[in-house]
Amino acid sequence: MAQSFDLIAIGVGMAAVSAAHKCAAAGWSVAVVDELPYGGTCALRGCDPKKILRRGAEIIDAAQLMQGKGIEEHGLRINWSDLVAHKRSFTEKMPDTIENGLEKNGITTLHGSARFVDNHTIEVEDERFHSRYVLVATGAIPRPIDIPGAEHLIDNERFMALEALPDRLLFVGGGYISFEFAHMAARAGAHTTIIDRGDRPLKAFDPDLVDQLVARSTTAGIDFRPGTTLKSIEKTSDGFVVIGEQNGKSQQWTVDRVVHGAGRAPGIEALDPAAAHIEAGPRGVVVNEYLQSVSNPAVYAAGDAADTTGLPLTPVAVFEGKVAASNMLKGNHKTPDYRGVPSVVFTVPALGRVGMLESEARDAGHDVNVKFTDTSGWFSNRRIGEPYAAVKIIVDNASDEILGAHLFGPGYAELINIFALAIKLGLKVSDLKTMVPAYPTVGSDLGAML
Repeated sequence: MAQSFDLIAIGVGMAAVSAAHKCAAAGWSVAVVDELPYGGTCALRGCDPKKILRRGAEIIDAAQLMQGKGIEEHGLRINWSDLVAHKRSFTEKMPDTIENGLEKNGITTLHGSARFVDNHTIEVEDERFHSRYVLVATGAIPRPIDIPGAEHLIDNERFMALEALPDRLLFVGGGYISFEFAHMAARAGAHTTIIDRGDRPLKAFDPDLVDQLVARSTTAGIDFRPGTTLKSIEKTSDGFVVIGEQNGKSQQWTVDRVVHGAGRAPGIEALDPAAAHIEAGPRGVVVNEYLQSVSNPAVYAAGDAADTTGLPLTPVAVFEGKVAASNMLKGNHKTPDYRGVPSVVFTVPALGRVGMLESEARDAGHDVNVKFTDTSGWFSNRRIGEPYAAVKIIVDNASDEILGAHLFGPGYAELINIFALAIKLGLKVSDLKTMVPAYPTVGSDLGAML
């Protein structure tokens, strides 16, 4: 007879962990299951380890910017294997830490591949478990690329596990992954190329600031090739030969590694959602406003596995997990609020946005005041020698509320949180200008940005 629970969460990332703890605290019997080490993408394969590796790039870049301004490098360089070991000192502890925390709260921890058997039953390594509710929180996987030699691509997880950094790297796709890891690799001395089939990368971000990022990437030694389609990858004695097509002309690169940065897809196919009558599409499990499956009321979904309007970010997955748990516990009553959620590309320097793009604000019918400012000459950036920095703030003329904030520059990944709070709470430009900041700080530039 199958063991029964009130809730089984599939995929032990941050969405599932937050939901599991909330339901267990309410007295529910809860189990979690994952075929991978507990922690999910953010803790083990994405956000956190990425930021540890980025620290090396930050230091190298900071020293380079100050050359001739009082700093001499004297051979300063990144020791990649030591940096990766530093990253592992964090990631290797996380699965046990997370599992111990779950078990301490009475949550059953299962390991193995899960698949649906029926609306309320899953199978894990030939053992069946019944549950009143199931939360699908399996995250995302690299999007399949159908070209000859696709098996030679490595994903971001394998890249971050490389004990030695290859001399020649090619990143496929013009999104977060390619730009973030290319910036790390270039500062570590690798010859780095990004190819993107689109004319403009990072389409979710302000185009004027993306242009600044591309220019800054070039100064860091990154060769960016827009409008280039990947055609094939061939392994040779000298590495890999990559064939692409740009403006109808064939292009060729010989590199040591080819990294997949061409988007991610919901990791739900292996669950066999059809066996539980779960409607799913290319964006994940189709859910209603309460994060409940539209076709199986026993199933909820959160994070990258759910087809919602939320951004594919860890903080979004966490609050979606909590919303789903609340609705399972008390009945559908709560919906996720996506206002004021910032998104950042952690290049060096970083590019961030919160709220609407300029085009989105105009399309929505707002009468907008758009203030674009090149901040590279401001004291906070001159102090560290940064030649590229800019902001674009979009304000509703009628209400004086901030509709969108777009920032590219050192320290702006932190500053954007203030704009996020302003949008979340509906603060006006006049409200923010009353703040008296610590000076001189990056935050003290906020008033002038408005």
